[in-house]
Amino acid sequence: MDIIKKLSEELEVSEKQISSTVALIDEGNTIPFIARYRKEVTGGLDDTVLRKLSERLEYLRNLTAKKEDVTRIITEQGKMTDELLLAIDKAGTLQEIEDIYRPYRPKRRTRATIAKEKGLEPLANTILEQNIYEGTIEEIALPYINEEKEVTTIDEALAGAMDIIAEIVSDNADFRKIIREFTYENGIVISKKNKDGESVYEQYYEFSQPVNKIANHRVLAIDRGEKEEFLSVKVEVDAETIKLRLENQLLAKEPSITTEYVKLAISDSYDRLISPSIEREIRNILTDNAQEKAIELFSKNLRQLLLQPPIKGQTVLGLDPGYRTGCKVAVVDSTGKVLDTGVIYCTLEHHDKAKAKNTILSLIKKHKVDLIAIGNGTASKETEIFAADLIREADREVKYIMVSEAGASVYSASELASKEFPEYDVALRSAVSIARRLEDPLAELVKIDPKAIGVGQYQHDMNQKNLSNALGGVVEDCVNSVGVDINTASAQLLSFVSGINGTVAKNIVLYREENGIFVDRKQFKKVNKLGDKAFEQCAGFMRIPEATNMLDNTAVHPESYGLAEEILAACGYTLKDIKDNNLSELKKRASEVNLLAIAQKHGVGMPTINDIIAELLKPGRDPREELPKPQLRTDIMSIESLRPGMVLVGTVRNITDFGAFVDIGVHQDGLVHISQICDKFIKHPIDFLSVGDIRKVKIVDIDVKRGRISLSMRNIDDDLCKVYN
Repeated sequence: MDIIKKLSEELEVSEKQISSTVALIDEGNTIPFIARYRKEVTGGLDDTVLRKLSERLEYLRNLTAKKEDVTRIITEQGKMTDELLLAIDKAGTLQEIEDIYRPYRPKRRTRATIAKEKGLEPLANTILEQNIYEGTIEEIALPYINEEKEVTTIDEALAGAMDIIAEIVSDNADFRKIIREFTYENGIVISKKNKDGESVYEQYYEFSQPVNKIANHRVLAIDRGEKEEFLSVKVEVDAETIKLRLENQLLAKEPSITTEYVKLAISDSYDRLISPSIEREIRNILTDNAQEKAIELFSKNLRQLLLQPPIKGQTVLGLDPGYRTGCKVAVVDSTGKVLDTGVIYCTLEHHDKAKAKNTILSLIKKHKVDLIAIGNGTASKETEIFAADLIREADREVKYIMVSEAGASVYSASELASKEFPEYDVALRSAVSIARRLEDPLAELVKIDPKAIGVGQYQHDMNQKNLSNALGGVVEDCVNSVGVDINTASAQLLSFVSGINGTVAKNIVLYREENGIFVDRKQFKKVNKLGDKAFEQCAGFMRIPEATNMLDNTAVHPESYGLAEEILAACGYTLKDIKDNNLSELKKRASEVNLLAIAQKHGVGMPTINDIIAELLKPGRDPREELPKPQLRTDIMSIESLRPGMVLVGTVRNITDFGAFVDIGVHQDGLVHISQICDKFIKHPIDFLSVGDIRKVKIVDIDVKRGRISLSMRNIDDDLCKVYN
């Protein structure tokens, strides 16, 4: 297989781009490094395409290796033919190779192998040939009766021969491919109630849908319902049509006395061997496809969540709500440093709310608190009411915001949290996490297993290796796209920087503790186990705000410092002008300079030149700052106060296949069904919305008892609708 050509066709990218990119990957370069600093080599492929390329490269190389193994094994058995060799060469998937290899795979003892041991294979071949005989079937089978081999009757001989034929039919790769495709196109997924009792799977108690049309989220729901034994699931297809197709392939044109036995063997082969196997394969195909799409959606949601804009320069008071154990409190300054902690009791009737209020008001005054971050879990509604009431009495303007606390408890109980805050108990660490994830979502959320962050669906049912690889790639891309302050970043955050593993990340922190802050990127090489290759991969993604060389606080790679200085000089500037923020005319002057000649002199292209100019104009810039800020609140609403037709402003919290969940400030997120997102048809909500989007929504329906809110984003006329929050 020509892997380069195959990848070029699949990704619709030139073979030259693919070949050059594969070479970079094979040299040990990371995806973020390739995407950012090797644009000329890849033709500007972004990190999403590069990861897809890397995944498919691995798959196709595994496929090639599998082909070689199967070819070797069949050849060693002395059964290789030109037709088989061609079939193996043309196979495009691992499933096709498995189908071809099936007859030659070592088998456990089956009915067919037992029949072969009894010497009945020649009889099976005779029946399958369907030659014209003048005698009877009994006369053909009689010579195979052998008491020593436990074949005592003609019926036993014929039954054994048909077992062999059934396995021959079942092992035929072409037949299996035809049946698999027919079942996928014409089969019906049917689920029924498996046991009494209420469950979240009630809509699937009497459910059926074509295999080729069933939605991915339904597949995952049915899979889970079956696993939890609430559902029984099967795939039904017209078996008689399939058997007729097999007969058309196998039956001779002229009927023979053996023809009926071949038909019986075909029927048995399908019912006993092929149908159960194909059903499992179809179910696996549906599950694999659904999981792949769910992981893809999870990845997009996670990317949007991690790249939420930070709220900088604010002192934040974090509240982790609770009933019996009280609300845990943590105050952090604008750098995330913990200033104060405590516990208040304000959510139950018998709690001393006046005392709790005084405690928070004194903390606001003492530390000049700007924002209150409230976790959105248990007791959050009562905590929100408490916070909204007390900020009216604060001696300074204070606003609050509801923060997703998904994963906060996972982090607070982790080994990482115990090392970061050994002096605090688990509950207080959670309050710190809630406050910090408002100040810098990326830096805080990377400490948590992405599966626990709560922006996916059915994540615990996924192939965990595939999910972890995909989400790990997203975190890596996000961290590197933003960049990391090497003098403040945690070891966990540093471990996601291109070229840096967990050990080197810890060594960076250790070096910092022993030698003070970094002031020059060259110092990176003094870190234990951070060699030349790791330096090449990581240097451009690590920022040093305290550096004397201003380029050390940009995404300009050290390999391009000379190029950056030449661009500045050609435009009449120096490095000092970066520090003095004196580059207002850089873009204009650059347009008057022969940048192409400078690029050619340094062996780079215009993409690198343009990236450098962008960095010089905004040194140390954070790409997240260009996104809309989170919505801050000063008052509350309750689900009971909602009425159909109300228009509110909400924040998109999660996106699924069937719609988006929006926080409208009433503790319970509302659902905007995909049909209510916009006035035109869209294939998926992710095509129109992002996690963190702030949108106007209209109340369609409220079910207070079940805590369900139906929302719409359609037909909201600003001139006619009053916005209530």
